[in-house]
Amino acid sequence: MWKLGRLWWAMRKELLLAWAVLRDVRSPWGAKLAVLAAAAYLISPLDLITDAVPLLGWLDDGIVVFLLLRLSQKLLPPGLGEALKARGAARRR
Repeated sequence: MWKLGRLWWAMRKELLLAWAVLRDVRSPWGAKLAVLAAAAYLISPLDLITDAVPLLGWLDDGIVVFLLLRLSQKLLPPGLGEALKARGAARRR
């Protein structure tokens, strides 16, 4: 059960960073576009593997969204990515 809590905590940090990327004016458009693509894929009825297939349908959604969020982080300039992470950590305290 504690592994599920760690997964939730990690995903929460990723979502807060994605929100910060969208709101910051210094973020490049490519990073913002990757975050918006992740959100669109998550709510889209079109999937690589349909959700009717148990577990695999949800797993592919999670993997695609995770990879798009990682891509958005890689597209950020090094200083900006660290600044947004630090700002998110300060807000959580």
